[in-house]
Amino acid sequence: MSSPAATRGEAVRQRLLAAALELVPERGWPAVSTRVLAERAGVTPSVVHYHFSSVQALLVEAVLGAMRAMTDEVTLDQANTPEEAVDAIVGSVEQYTGADPMSLLFIEAYLAATRDDELRRGIAEVLDGLRARLAAWFGDHGVPDADGTAAVLAAAVDGLLLHRALSPAPAPAAAVLRRLVVPA
Repeated sequence: MSSPAATRGEAVRQRLLAAALELVPERGWPAVSTRVLAERAGVTPSVVHYHFSSVQALLVEAVLGAMRAMTDEVTLDQANTPEEAVDAIVGSVEQYTGADPMSLLFIEAYLAATRDDELRRGIAEVLDGLRARLAAWFGDHGVPDADGTAAVLAAAVDGLLLHRALSPAPAPAAAVLRRLVVPA
C-alpha cells in the first residue's frame, strides 16, 4: 500500500510526463526547458529535478512510453490474411495527419535520437519489438522473409507519417504495400 506522499509524488511525476508529451510537439524538443515543463505541470522547477535526473531523461521516458503505447496499438488480431494484416498496419496510422501532436512527437524524437544514444537505443528497442510481433504474425501466415517484410512495412509506416507532415495528400499506400505479401 502506498503512502499519501508516494501517491502525490507519482501524480506529479505523471503530470510532468504528460506535460512533456504536450510540449515537445508544440515547441520542439530543444525548446522544452525545466521552467517550461514545471509551468505546464503546475509545479516549481526544483520538482522537475526531484523526479528526474534531467529534462532530457524526462523527455526520453515520456516519449518512449508514448511510442510503446502507440506501437502496442498495432494489432493484427482481426486479420485473417497477410493482405488484411497490411491493411491493419496502414490503418493503424490513418488517424495521424503528420501535423498532429503524436506525429510531431515522433518526428521530434527521431531527430533528437540522432544526438542522444539513450533515446536512439530506446526507440530501436520499441521498433524491434514492433517488427518482431509483425514478423511472427507474417511467419505464422506463410509470408516469405517475414522479418524483411515486417521491417519494410514498419519503415513504410514511419515514412508515410513523415511525408504526411510535408504533404497531406494521402498516398495509396495500402494497395502498394499489399504487394509485399502476395506471392508473385
